[in-house]
Amino acid sequence: MPPKKKDDGANAPPPLIGRIGTNLKIGIVGLPNVGKSTFFNVLTKSQANAENFPFCTIDPNESRVPVPDERYNFLCEHYQPASKVPAFLNVVDIAGLVKGAHEGKGLGNAFLSNIKACDAIFHVVRAFSDEEVIHVEGDVDPSRDLQIIHDELRLKDLEAVNKQLEPLERTECLKKVHECLNSGKWVRNLHFDAKEIDILNQHLFITAKPVIYLVNMSEKDYIRKKNKCAAFELNLLDLQTEEEKQAYIKEKGAPSALEKIVVTGYKALGLIYFFTGGKDEVKCWTIQKGTKAPQAAGRIHTDMEKGFIMAEVMAYNDFHEAGSDAACKLKQDTYAMNLVNCEP
Repeated sequence: MPPKKKDDGANAPPPLIGRIGTNLKIGIVGLPNVGKSTFFNVLTKSQANAENFPFCTIDPNESRVPVPDERYNFLCEHYQPASKVPAFLNVVDIAGLVKGAHEGKGLGNAFLSNIKACDAIFHVVRAFSDEEVIHVEGDVDPSRDLQIIHDELRLKDLEAVNKQLEPLERTECLKKVHECLNSGKWVRNLHFDAKEIDILNQHLFITAKPVIYLVNMSEKDYIRKKNKCAAFELNLLDLQTEEEKQAYIKEKGAPSALEKIVVTGYKALGLIYFFTGGKDEVKCWTIQKGTKAPQAAGRIHTDMEKGFIMAEVMAYNDFHEAGSDAACKLKQDTYAMNLVNCEP
């Protein structure tokens, strides 16, 4: 066996900005009455209050959503296990922010604290007009609404930097953060090295979090433009069977965007997963991107990490093509033998 190559760290993944762990959360953020709770209801198939008045949501609602994956579905069909455990996206419905939230308006300090406790953001923007659904700013203007939330989160971070650290106590990293926030930009727009990211992760700035923008428009505009629409998804949710849902999608000529939203949110948190499968259980094990094999094994059991020697794995495509564990292993062994016996 040839000697192992030294790991100089050149191929190591970049360090992650944010909390380290697998139980990470994504918060739904936006102005009041833009469709946040409706989106949360659709996404989680729950019944959080969704009413036509500001601050309908005060305490954050939290739920988890299975991450859709055809590979997981196939493994469940193949093994017919007694237990099925998919990967989950943890979602938090946070009350609407208003202009001046960073100064405490509209219970803003409490709501901003809820956002800070999350690890990524679904930013919902309203692009539909409806006289029966009031708008806190009087009229619908997505660009203005985006800027309001952008500024409130930025100013909250700027306040944190100013309060917690005297100018002379700021490291070069925090000086860079201060300058960035003062210039109207988000921390996430800057480039940081590994040492700077260690400093950032002590503060967990809101504007350092990944953001996914969701546009909530009328069903008519959604069908025409094929963009994100809570009303369209809510109508789909009301249908009882998969056949009815597919018929509705065919009739309207527009697909559901929910699966894409869930997967994108999961990836934004820097999470991935691997499968274990058998008659007892098919399970998705969540790990952070860049996790090495011993630590991944430790997710299954800590003893596996402590006594780790090697991991025997198979690619899903190989398993799907081979049709069974044994056939896949035989194919892998044959390939390995061919490599050993091939001519230079």
